[in-house]
Order: sequence, then structure tokens, then C-alpha cells
Amino acid sequence: MNVGPSGFNNAPVTRALVIACTIFTIIFGVRGRGNQLGWSYQDIFQKLQIWKLIISAFTFSSTPELVFGLYLLYYFRVFERQIGSNKYSVFLLFSFVVSLLLEVLALQLIKDPSLSILSGSYGLIFSSFVPFYLDIPVSTRFRLFSLHFSDKTFIYLAGLQLLFSSWKRSIVPGLCGIIAGCLYRLNFFRIRRVKFPEFITSFFSRLSWPSTGNLPPPSAPARNAPGNVPTFAGRQMEGNFPAPVSSTPEPPEDAISMLVSMGFDRNSARQALIHSRNDVNIATNVLLESQSH
Repeated sequence: MNVGPSGFNNAPVTRALVIACTIFTIIFGVRGRGNQLGWSYQDIFQKLQIWKLIISAFTFSSTPELVFGLYLLYYFRVFERQIGSNKYSVFLLFSFVVSLLLEVLALQLIKDPSLSILSGSYGLIFSSFVPFYLDIPVSTRFRLFSLHFSDKTFIYLAGLQLLFSSWKRSIVPGLCGIIAGCLYRLNFFRIRRVKFPEFITSFFSRLSWPSTGNLPPPSAPARNAPGNVPTFAGRQMEGNFPAPVSSTPEPPEDAISMLVSMGFDRNSARQALIHSRNDVNIATNVLLESQSH
């Protein structure tokens, strides 16, 4: 399963989020304060400890949770590359706010005064599993001890490990994040039409270190969002591609099939792969940018 170039190329928002989670977890989490990071209904609405919401949004309670959480956040940068940093920022903010409201409602329904839950990053991570499950195709399948697996299996296993890492404290925000992801996909409140002013997302770009490699700029078509990969047949876009590089090998069949499964026609997918030197993620961006013209 190819998620594009390595590193944080064309993913400044993901980079800022990963850095924030690392710093906050080192300061408040792995230094023995992990058990104090959870918040309860009483903490927010009776004691007015709003700071717990902010800290919890970027903090994991232990080193293993930090490792799995950062791995998933890093992997899901593929969605920022596909839709652009602006729309991805909207997706993250929507996921955080909705999952937070659902967590407050869940605490009220559970009526367990001793229960404190972890918020923030758990909701963001598990909301991304909705487009991951529905829109990321399987590119590789293999068999191990008579069991069948795919390249997506490891992402699901990492998610399960994070979901059950702190039992109720992580299960509640994880499930709320999945619901938030479903609501975003259903275009609740027409959220997929919302865009931030450009200076907000450019702020994250300024915070990011220079990227390496000559990669094309991220495309951000307003019609697309996580969980909303185009399902219509791709247009004939031969004129939009430069002449293919003669040294580029013929695109592999599985890469062409992956792009076709996203809704692009086969000929356009093949030309995009040749232009991008068989990088599936760059080819996806080229196809989306071509359709936006």
C-alpha cells in the first residue's frame, strides 16, 4: 500500500500535529503524569478545568500509546496530500469538536463519576479510519499460517492496540472519533464545503521545515475530502500531461488497478503513473488537479 513520498512532503498540518503530540506527551505524559491527563464531566463543568481539554488534545498517556498514535497520524497524512492542507485542517477540527461533544454526552450517559477519559488525538485518529476503510483499496494480499491478510491489516492492528490501550479512557474517545468520521463523510452541516482562510494553513507551512525532493505542490480541489474520493469516471486528460520520461518503466498493473478503483479511467491513470514515475500518491494528485480544471 503506497502512501506517497516518505517524510512530511506536502503534509505541513500533519507535521505540526505530530510535533505537538510529541512535545506535549514528553512534558505531561511520559514523565509520570499520564494518569492525571484524563478529564471527567465534573472537571470541565464544575471545576472549569478547561486546560485539561487542551492538554488532552495533544497528549498520549504512555510511551507505547505515543508510538502507535504517531504511527497512525503519520500514515494518515495521505489524506492531507490528497485533499490539501486547508480541507484537511477542517476535517481535523470537525473531528475534534464533534468527538469532544460526543465524549461529554457519553460521560453523562455512563454516569460514572470516577471515569475520566482521554480526548483529542484519539478522536482525530479514529475518525480517519472511516475514509481509510471505505476509500483506501487493498493493493497487496498475503497468507500466513492459513490466515489471509492484506497490507491494511497492520494499520487496523495498530488502531486496535491504541483503542484498547487505556480501556474505557481510550475506547470512549475512539468510538466517538469513528462517529465523527462518519458524520463528516455524510457531510453533516455541509462541512465538506467549509474552507479556512489561506493564511491559517500557510501558517503551518511556515512552521514546517523545508521539504526534500522535487515533488509537485499539493492539490486541494474543493470538491474532495477524506472519505469522498471521486466515484465518477475520469475524463480524457491526455493533453494535461507532459510527455512521459522514456526511462520510466511501464506502470505496474496493481497501481493502475488502484487508481481505477478510485474512479479514474484506465488510460488517464496509466499516463499519470508514467508522469509521476509510478508513484501512486503523486499520480492521484495529478489526476485530481486535472479534473479541477
